[in-house]
Amino acid sequence: MMKDRKYYPWLVVAMLWFVALLNYLDRQMLSTMRPAIQLDIKELESATNFGRLMAVFLWIYGLMSPVSGMIADKISRKGLIVGSLFVWSAVTMLMGYADGFSQLYWLRAIMGVSEALYIPAALSLIADYHKPATRSLAVGIHMTGLYMGQALGGFGATIAAAYSWQATFHWFGIVGVLYSVVLMFGLKEHRIKEVPETIKPPFFQGFKGLLLLLPFWIIWLYFSIPSIPGWAIKNWLPTLFAGSLDVPMSEAGPIATITIAFSSFLGVITGGLLSDRWVQRNVKGRVYTSAIGLSLTIPALFLLGIGHSAVYLVASAFCFGFGFGMFDANNMPILCQFVAPRHRATAYGLMNMGGVFSGALITDFLGKSTDAGNLGRDFAFMSVVILAAVAMLLLFLKPKVSDYGTK
Repeated sequence: MMKDRKYYPWLVVAMLWFVALLNYLDRQMLSTMRPAIQLDIKELESATNFGRLMAVFLWIYGLMSPVSGMIADKISRKGLIVGSLFVWSAVTMLMGYADGFSQLYWLRAIMGVSEALYIPAALSLIADYHKPATRSLAVGIHMTGLYMGQALGGFGATIAAAYSWQATFHWFGIVGVLYSVVLMFGLKEHRIKEVPETIKPPFFQGFKGLLLLLPFWIIWLYFSIPSIPGWAIKNWLPTLFAGSLDVPMSEAGPIATITIAFSSFLGVITGGLLSDRWVQRNVKGRVYTSAIGLSLTIPALFLLGIGHSAVYLVASAFCFGFGFGMFDANNMPILCQFVAPRHRATAYGLMNMGGVFSGALITDFLGKSTDAGNLGRDFAFMSVVILAAVAMLLLFLKPKVSDYGTK
């Protein structure tokens, strides 16, 4: 069978890379297309309303994440991945027909449900296909798809200016629908054997077990806290660039998103390679790699908040992206050191919920901050919470094995 061939685990990463790209592209386009859309939908002239529109996706996405993780641990992850891609792509296409704020609002909510099904299933599947020697690199390469989607999403305003915001939603939605058909035939399910092998537990037993696992809560907090600036960068960096550099969003969007995407790409590859090698010599190698990466974001956030020149802001954004990429590449691999394979999608779903709820809060808050003229100041303040997260990780998380519960 194809899935038993040596190259197939990397083919899985390649196929899911494009899904990850569409996952972020479809959600991020809206962050740079506000100037074009508000010409037809006047409610979006308010940054507070725009913050509400971005935040509803995150609230729904967060609520669905643990549920989607539990589902992925029990049924075919392939089916979840293909189905979620089809639905969110269809929603993206329908957004091109919206003629009012309420329609966009509810479509974003539906997108939150469908996109939440993807990440826990995809990362759990990649973790099952890859052993510790390649796991961080495989996860990191997959994460570059998210970054590429984020970067291309920055061109939403550019494409909308050349054609229309409606056509932009239409065509990217159609691409996703077509790719879901391709994925239906190319992607194969695979679950690794655990030691000791046990009967599958009831639906909520894995969830209950995770709630009683102290290391999981440390990982959960460590994942959730950096998500505050992580989502702030994704949703508000183009606005920060436009305001600080006094340039239109059609120029600020690509500059901001390409800088973050390129630096994050370098960060996940560096973090993946370093972590996979370090963990072979020191069981805390993944923890140290992640801490190094996240530490780089502390000065970057502060400098982003106070900078007003293109070189200054781009350099700060690059530093943030590189460090956050190292962090991103190691979240699921660190989780695999404490959680058995049959519960990993559930665990990541719970982590995703914490991270996304943090993002929803900061997205809504920064909408009001933008209207008040305090966006840069509040970006700088976020560096403090990252410092707390790094200290917590190094002091309290102590893995004993490189891959928990497997042969």
